Amino acid sequence: MKPTLVFAYNADGGMFNALTDIAHKIFAPETYACQLCALTHSNFGMRREWKQFIEGLGRPVEFSHADELKQKYGVGGVQLPAVFRKEDGKLRVWVGAGEINSCRTLGELERLILEKASHED
Repeated sequence: MKPTLVFAYNADGGMFNALTDIAHKIFAPETYACQLCALTHSNFGMRREWKQFIEGLGRPVEFSHADELKQKYGVGGVQLPAVFRKEDGKLRVWVGAGEINSCRTLGELERLILEKASHED
């Protein structure tokens, strides 16, 4: 089985933070701090295209907020958003914040993930 990919958002979890993030995306999208969330989620939840893409990857996937990443895996001090590769319970940066932040469309992000995955096999 292929290693799990952990998609980590540059935002904290919880209802209050979710509502704050939605407001931020609506009123000041140019200053929103999480490009991963901006590309993969609308104001109403995960985009259908992204959900289908994730389901088609053929590997386990987890999603985590910054605070949850620290609590669950002890990971801190890593620039987010990022995608980690989880093996033996440990996380290693697989796609860094710079790469994600350079994506301007969901399609670009999907191509980036597929390109990285193609170099694993």
